[in-house]
Amino acid sequence: MQTTNRQVNSNYDQLTKTPRIATVHRTTGETDVQVTINLDGTGKCTAATGIPFLDHMLHQIASHGLIDLDIQAKGDWEIDDHHTNEDVGITLGQAFNQALGDRKGIARFGNFLAPLDEALVQVVLDFSGRPHLSYGLQIPTQRVGTYDTQLVREFFVALANHSQMTLHIRQLDGVNSHHIIEATFKAFARATRLAVEIDPRRAGLIPSSKGVL
Repeated sequence: MQTTNRQVNSNYDQLTKTPRIATVHRTTGETDVQVTINLDGTGKCTAATGIPFLDHMLHQIASHGLIDLDIQAKGDWEIDDHHTNEDVGITLGQAFNQALGDRKGIARFGNFLAPLDEALVQVVLDFSGRPHLSYGLQIPTQRVGTYDTQLVREFFVALANHSQMTLHIRQLDGVNSHHIIEATFKAFARATRLAVEIDPRRAGLIPSSKGVL
């Protein structure tokens, strides 16, 4: 038992000292997006997507998830924000997937309820390797500033698919569109923070009874 404990401690030390950092650069005929992510950061964020409201939400992911993000994007803004918004979600999802690697030692699951004034949103997620989004937001207005609120769902569809996570978003209360969306991103950030943490009791092991994710 003593040897086993030493081995677990050794695996934990190795996992916590190994940087979980990834950079993904994705270029299409519509956008050019680069994302650098550090899962063991302090919440630093540089976001320049050309979509101010999306930049504000990306700052929420970094700040409340204690994830360092550097996201730079150029897109066909003269058409609309859809392609850039979606491709940022895709590239961020790919960066999550790369940074997590084989997912050894992570808690894997995250669940958080976040309030923002009258809004209350729950996010439950699982870095399962099985992409899925259940989306339960009822945003009452079509826009927040210049941002099309339909793009919130498109962002999370892209993020869930390319990070290979199962993601459930439920709105329990809320009437203000900005509050509902921001509570969602904050809940996502905190749920992600729980899920990517290294569990010292599982150090070196893939968090699945199958032994693979």
